[in-house]
Amino acid sequence: MSHCCGNTTFTGLDPAYKRILWLIIGINGVMFGVEMVAGIAAQSQALQADALDFLGDTLSYGVSLWAIGKAVSIRSNAALLKGLSLILMSLWVFGSTVYRIFVMSSPDAFTMGGVAIAAFVANMLSVLLLMRYKNGDANVRSVWLCSRNDAIGNLIVLVAASGVWYSASAWPDLIVAGIMAGLFLSSAWQITRQALLEKKESEKKVSEQQPEHCNSRQGV
Repeated sequence: MSHCCGNTTFTGLDPAYKRILWLIIGINGVMFGVEMVAGIAAQSQALQADALDFLGDTLSYGVSLWAIGKAVSIRSNAALLKGLSLILMSLWVFGSTVYRIFVMSSPDAFTMGGVAIAAFVANMLSVLLLMRYKNGDANVRSVWLCSRNDAIGNLIVLVAASGVWYSASAWPDLIVAGIMAGLFLSSAWQITRQALLEKKESEKKVSEQQPEHCNSRQGV
């Protein structure tokens, strides 16, 4: 398999990988609906932020699936698009969290905890399925980073639920929402940096091959 070779970057061209992506897209789509409904009902900013992350991942993985097998420039642009979506999500979470500071109400800790556990199980399943594919081009790596960060985010939401229950305050929920926004930005930076590097290397290879192509045509 190409991703097992020492100097070959895995690009997603593996039927098993594509089937896994379809499964993970379904898992994330279902969990978006569950968490968003629960987040609104429980008045939890952290749950809503995590639900938005599930939605972003559903769309992002769909783009990843579409980009598999395409030219490096297309795969890099797809990764850049995902990086931009993560930045937009982080801005939304930051903004809505700041708003909730001024309109503060304690969320339902038990709903937060129960849904966070279900989300963690779903994300851990995704992480385990993707474990062997965690290293690859920017398009493949972005899928791994999103799933890994989602699992971390679910654990943080569990900590927030415990804090809300113990303190009877909304602050743990708001603080965790801010941390999750920071995770979105961190992932966006890693994905964007790798995508730009791959794009630059691809353009360099094209420019290096151009003279040879022109010279061969002149020789003919």
